[in-house]
Amino acid sequence: MMKMSLGVIRKDKELLLFPLISGLLTFLILAGFIVGMFFDAAGWFMFVGMCVLYFGAVFVTSFFNAAIIGCATIRLNGGDPTFADGIRIAKENARRIFVWTLIAATVGVIIGALQQKAGIGGRIALGIAGAAWTVASYFVIPVLIYEKVGPWEALKRSASVFKDTWGESIVGNIGLGAIFVLLGLAGVLLPVLGFVLAGVTGLIVGATIMVAYVAVIAIIGSAAQAVLVAALYRYATTGKDSEDFQDLSFGDPWSS
Repeated sequence: MMKMSLGVIRKDKELLLFPLISGLLTFLILAGFIVGMFFDAAGWFMFVGMCVLYFGAVFVTSFFNAAIIGCATIRLNGGDPTFADGIRIAKENARRIFVWTLIAATVGVIIGALQQKAGIGGRIALGIAGAAWTVASYFVIPVLIYEKVGPWEALKRSASVFKDTWGESIVGNIGLGAIFVLLGLAGVLLPVLGFVLAGVTGLIVGATIMVAYVAVIAIIGSAAQAVLVAALYRYATTGKDSEDFQDLSFGDPWSS
């Protein structure tokens, strides 16, 4: 599954545009949050504003993840997806994604608010509840796209699909996460190497390259995780796995 996820990105590098756009929009939302902190606003006004910004970030992430999952599924089914296909699939399901985002963001805000006031035991319990929510909602986006159900039915269906693929889901996510964390950590060597070779100037250049490198790794990792969700959902609902797509093996990931 991990090899197939990376193989899909190798075949369809335009998928990387989705997390790039999502990241840029999320950055703008975060910038709005930071700017809002400088205004003399307090109480419910500030709270509501921050909730709206949080909702926007969740919606953007969900929308573009839907685009990646849609394109990945087309590829896994033997098609040749385009960037426009991903946007079309996400737009066609925007209303369901919007409603789901309202629910997911509300749950996130409630858990976060309760954790602020809870003691150690309460924070542990809420952390477990948050983890359970994350697990249960793992397949919500592909369910919304392909089964056309409401958000609560999608959550129940997602939990059922995860139950059927919990081993593959956990191992796949840990494996992909470990790969990209290690790749990201390798970038830390760049400013060190720059300092050794050229002093402070080399340190600055190395740090600049490191930031760009880590950003690229994060974009690829985000896309790979979304493709993995599509592959696992397809496996759970059709029984087809990576053995059906040997041409999507990892190989040289950036060769054309």
